[in-house]
Amino acid sequence: MNEKSLYAVIGDPVSHSLSPAMHNAAFRAAGKNAEYTAIHVTPDNLEAFFGEARKRLAGFNVTVPHKGGAFRYSDRLSEAAQLSGSVNTVKNDSDGVLSGDTTDGAGFERALREAFGFEPAGKDICLIGCGGVAHAIAWHCALTGTRSIRILNRTVEKAEALLEQIRDRFPEIICESGRPDDRGTAARFLASSHLAVQCTSLGLHEGDPLPAEPALFPEKILYFDTIYRRTPLLAALDGRGIPTQDGLLMLLHQGTKSYEIWFGEDAPVEVMREALLNAVGRR
Repeated sequence: MNEKSLYAVIGDPVSHSLSPAMHNAAFRAAGKNAEYTAIHVTPDNLEAFFGEARKRLAGFNVTVPHKGGAFRYSDRLSEAAQLSGSVNTVKNDSDGVLSGDTTDGAGFERALREAFGFEPAGKDICLIGCGGVAHAIAWHCALTGTRSIRILNRTVEKAEALLEQIRDRFPEIICESGRPDDRGTAARFLASSHLAVQCTSLGLHEGDPLPAEPALFPEKILYFDTIYRRTPLLAALDGRGIPTQDGLLMLLHQGTKSYEIWFGEDAPVEVMREALLNAVGRR
């Protein structure tokens, strides 16, 4: 019998991850002789982990705070990973080389399609926050032909640095940056957008401040929160009748894309969805 292939998700912390339940269900359904686990890796041990992964793992996912580090330590990079400066999926190729990719953009687009029937091409997008997931989403939207990208971020210089890179490659895309606490700018950005995407970690913990003022969101907008729980901002907008979606769908489709990268075949989406929902229900 062939030796079992090992897969993992790494992070700091990582014990909360729903990925093991989702991927192990997929492996069983597809008849894979494989196992998926969570491995706690601190930033100081990340480089050493990559060295061990070449010998022990067939592939792994990467969550906070390691997406930038995984970008540095991967041997090969997909175009999406190169542009975003971020890696969340690594495949151990047959030649022992670790290939880094990001499924954030693809997972985001698939989630939008399922939740809203929405395609980014030709649309106006407003991102709230400018961390790793915002970089991946912004580049994915640019590559798929988004008309405009506006970013609200407390540090405008960080948002402007990302948008300057996008302008250089896609000069036809309208790019603007501003602060979320600048009510005039925030209101204008949101009024000009078909979709708002919340990319910060605010709302993950009780007592977090709101990432933006709910009253500034127009009724016509769609709202997507990358956090996979019902955040206070999502609840406030939902209460006003604005179409909303939390990040659980994105997590699902990030997972299906990772599966496709590792195995070169379609993922058992409905099996993974059921396992994910069951794992959430047990919390």
